[in-house]
Amino acid sequence: MARVYLDYNATAPLRPEARAAMIEAMDLAGNPSSVHAEGRAARGLVERARARVAAAVGAKPQEVVFTAGATEAASVLARWPGPVRVQDTAHDALWSHRRETGEGTAILAMGLANSETGILTEPPAEREGVLLLDITQAVGRVSFSFAWSGADICVMSAHKLGGPKGVGALIVREGLEIPALSLGGGQEMGRRSGTENVIGIAGFAAAADAAMRDQEAGTWTRVEELRNILESCLVDSAQETIFVGKSDRRLPNTACFITPGWKGETQVMAMDLAGFAVSSGSACSSGKVRASRVLQAMGFDADHAACAVRVSLGPATTEDDVTRFAKTWAGLHEKHRARVA
Repeated sequence: MARVYLDYNATAPLRPEARAAMIEAMDLAGNPSSVHAEGRAARGLVERARARVAAAVGAKPQEVVFTAGATEAASVLARWPGPVRVQDTAHDALWSHRRETGEGTAILAMGLANSETGILTEPPAEREGVLLLDITQAVGRVSFSFAWSGADICVMSAHKLGGPKGVGALIVREGLEIPALSLGGGQEMGRRSGTENVIGIAGFAAAADAAMRDQEAGTWTRVEELRNILESCLVDSAQETIFVGKSDRRLPNTACFITPGWKGETQVMAMDLAGFAVSSGSACSSGKVRASRVLQAMGFDADHAACAVRVSLGPATTEDDVTRFAKTWAGLHEKHRARVA
């Protein structure tokens, strides 16, 4: 049978609109920084894309800086002159920059939606200093507007929306001075030098447009219903399974569950062989698997954290996909129980 992809939080499949936009952009010969007609054509594409991405996140076009992805955008924290305080469940792209030293204004970095658990976090109503929000998982799935979010800076990636990998955005409140991500020719309003990825940017804008259409059409309400069906089926199969964040506000597509005594990586490999793509709650680095830092920060011990699996659905997911997954997982769970009995 056809494989079932249930790992949208890792990356969403490329949308056909993004693919078409990228193919068309490949025919543009000019450098966006060149002043001749070919260069102006490339520049026009970049600026139109900037406006479309800005509209998708409720920002002004001049607030959008194109980058190679959210991780590069988050590297603004490495250059921040003041203390960098990071939410304990934030993505490693933010967490790795935490420090309490520095001269200048402090910055708080946090995720709006957690990639492992799907749990949504409200930005603090009152704070000192600058707020950076990682909106990578949230945009296109839940309502968001940079204008009313209270954030000063946001980071995001195109591939979570169904755009290409290797392109994203740093969104900076108008008037806020930040350290440049890279120096050189002064592209991207002096904040990220280097020739823009015209093809990737074209795909990013097309994916952002399509993601907004999905959201307005109620697509994610249907996805949430499928996620709930999946969790109900799993509960019936394994009463001991813990569903992380089930009582919290969370993304409509994400189920993170812990089955004590059954390693997440073992489950992921078994499901992969059975034709399903999911992720474990573990983070892999240089081939080494460790228990999820995020789950441990939430109070789970290392043994429980190492038994987590994340299933993340998307617009193309069907009810047959989730019921097949649940049936296959239940069968593997029974075999696991028999082995350890």
